Amino acid sequence: MSAIDSDAPVETMWEGRFITAKRQGRWEYVSRSRGIRAAVILAVDDGHVLLVEQFRVPLGKNCIELPAGLVGDHDDNSGEDASLAAVRELEEETGYHAEIIKDCGEFYSSPGMVSENFSLFKADRLTKTGEGGGVEGENITVHRIALEQLDDFIQQKRKDGAAIDVKLLLLLQIK
Repeated sequence: MSAIDSDAPVETMWEGRFITAKRQGRWEYVSRSRGIRAAVILAVDDGHVLLVEQFRVPLGKNCIELPAGLVGDHDDNSGEDASLAAVRELEEETGYHAEIIKDCGEFYSSPGMVSENFSLFKADRLTKTGEGGGVEGENITVHRIALEQLDDFIQQKRKDGAAIDVKLLLLLQIK
């Protein structure tokens, strides 16, 4: 962004419950409303990784992703700690509870278009507590994939027409 853009005032073009469209100078971008953040969980245990699959309206198809969820997305938990949200979301989406959750830092998903950031957590010592699937209406499918089979799994999901979330690139570091 040039100095002209960075010094320009931020204009809210539209605001919804979860996202806000903004303009600053020549740039248009989207941000989370009300300071909402996201927690993303890399859950690897016993040589397997937990992935979730769900329909994503902006893509018009299912997407293979790391488990994730919003932090402080309800008025009654607006001050929620991101690590607690990560534990909660992992269990809601996958049916696994993490005994250990490690904060790996803050990351930005697509900084040229979206100001959204997420905190990445590494989950260890997993215990299956339920079926997962998310909260009502999310219809999440849980996949527990052996790391040595991950490439084949992703290739097959692509052939089946699923989108692959860029955050799965994180798995290349541990394979």
